[in-house]
Amino acid sequence: MKFDLDYARQVIVGEADAIASMTPVVDRAFERAAEMIYQCPGSVTVSGIGKAGIIGRKISATLASTGTPSHFLHPAEAVHGDLGRLRANDVMVVLSYGGETDEIVRLINLVKRLDVRLIAITGNRDSSLSKYSDVTLCIGKMPEACPLGVAPSVSTTCMLALGDALALTVMKARNFSVEDYVRFHPGGSLGARLMTVEQSMMFQPGEKLPIAQVGDTVGELLQRTGDVKRHGAVMVVDGAGRLAGIVTDADLRRLMTAKGPKVFDLKAGQIMTADCKRIRADALATEAMAIFHKFRIDELPVVDEDDRPVGLIDVQDIVMIKVVG
Repeated sequence: MKFDLDYARQVIVGEADAIASMTPVVDRAFERAAEMIYQCPGSVTVSGIGKAGIIGRKISATLASTGTPSHFLHPAEAVHGDLGRLRANDVMVVLSYGGETDEIVRLINLVKRLDVRLIAITGNRDSSLSKYSDVTLCIGKMPEACPLGVAPSVSTTCMLALGDALALTVMKARNFSVEDYVRFHPGGSLGARLMTVEQSMMFQPGEKLPIAQVGDTVGELLQRTGDVKRHGAVMVVDGAGRLAGIVTDADLRRLMTAKGPKVFDLKAGQIMTADCKRIRADALATEAMAIFHKFRIDELPVVDEDDRPVGLIDVQDIVMIKVVG
């Protein structure tokens, strides 16, 4: 079988050109739709049937993962109990290229009874869907890319691009942060790679840290940190509370072997590794892993903008959240 690769390239170019032609749709109506979604006190329900419904599911998923509560409602299921998903303060986004499908027209009647505001994404400005919607985003008539000119392809690609533009414009307006994204994607590999040091370190704000003063003896250092939860190092601070160095369990074992009981009389400032590596709490956990690998260390002090310890991160903390790979 010989496949027409030139035609395949034409499909891609045709869909790309169609998406590029969509920029005029981003107008005052688009702005009103974004405002409706941004101000929605309830949930943004997305609906559509057939291929448009599949696109609608993706748009709903994008909204939900970027700060806008959303779910998908199948038009046919709406009359079999799923209409109970809707509330008067919700916003509904309906996708239908023709805007006259029986299931869509029936859904419009049900939605208007509930006083739910409606955003239409359609190719027909004169359709029933457009007529009864609060805002219409019309992509216009466009030839489909399939050889017969009938299989939804260009139209659904443009619907997806427009839905993404809406969702991500609202996301930007919300100042949705990396931390917010991670909160909604805790199990994903991307979410793991975007986790911050503060989110992954063993100590949380307010917990007692393994900290000793430069002038403390090793005996006093052990007393200060004896009731602190699992840790493999003690952070040493100066009189201003800034990080001066670190003493690891391995350091103490080597000193005990070399000096015996005399080690307990040594000062923390004498045995610490001065100018040790450190990392800010708002840095990505992947940055901490890079330091662990590069310098072959297992513990890393976490400091604030004034270089004061706020936590301690262990290489095992990073491994546990699987930021590598």
